Amino acid sequence: MTIRPLTLTGSNLLMASSIGFRIARLPHLWRSILDRRLAPLGLTQTRWVTLYHLWKLGEGNPQCDLARAIGVEAPSLVRTLGQLEEQGLVERRACDNDRRSKRIYLTPAAMPLLEQIDNIVQQARKEILEGLSEHDLQQLDQWLSLIETNGLAIQARDQDNPGM
Repeated sequence: MTIRPLTLTGSNLLMASSIGFRIARLPHLWRSILDRRLAPLGLTQTRWVTLYHLWKLGEGNPQCDLARAIGVEAPSLVRTLGQLEEQGLVERRACDNDRRSKRIYLTPAAMPLLEQIDNIVQQARKEILEGLSEHDLQQLDQWLSLIETNGLAIQARDQDNPGM
């Protein structure tokens, strides 16, 4: 597959500008759908996002790695982990080589809840991607990857050249 650079003029420019807004709106829409569907489980967005990321990352990760994966500052995560610990869903243990650093583990009580969360997430994913073929999804993934790569290159270039 050859990807040609897009020259933006006239209606292409208008369409390209709306693509950015759509891309920005999708994560909010996705989380809104999941928030509504997960509310009956008694989970706030920060709690289900934290649990789900921990489950997908695997147990025993340092608290700072979990924060990075979620996209929050480590101190912000501390409160949520404390709440999840009070609910008996996670356990924080000191790292063997650095007693100040904490590793996060799911408790057995978290597993049935995570299975419910996963079922809800999978169903929502199926619904939101309805009408897209496997080929469409692969193409979308390639395009999003290219956009992300371009964005990361721009970000790195801008950091190297402040004031541009």
